[in-house]
Amino acid sequence: MVAKPDVQVRRVYDEVEDQDGLRVLVDRIWPRGMTKVKAALDEWCKDVAPSTELRKWYSHDPAKFEEFTRRYHVELEQEKRGKALQHLRDLAADHRLTLLTGTKEPDISEAKVLADILTG
Repeated sequence: MVAKPDVQVRRVYDEVEDQDGLRVLVDRIWPRGMTKVKAALDEWCKDVAPSTELRKWYSHDPAKFEEFTRRYHVELEQEKRGKALQHLRDLAADHRLTLLTGTKEPDISEAKVLADILTG
């Protein structure tokens, strides 16, 4: 039996925690005011991020999250994003994975969508 991947979602601005495991930023744009040292990233996987068009349309409007999720799933079928998603699957297979985002509401972010896919 294969264990379910251990994936969590956090804000990149939150303090680093010992139980974070691998810390991967999944935003396309670098978080405002964040230094590379303070972010303490293991990786920045911007190829998995939603397109600029989708990100701007969504604008983190909670009323649009369901439709954002549907559209983002379609984008994740594209070759470049699909390879990046597979990379995250590979990381999650062997490590605890913390997907990081700069948004104020990580529970309605692309990081949440990705975590649901990886643990689904």
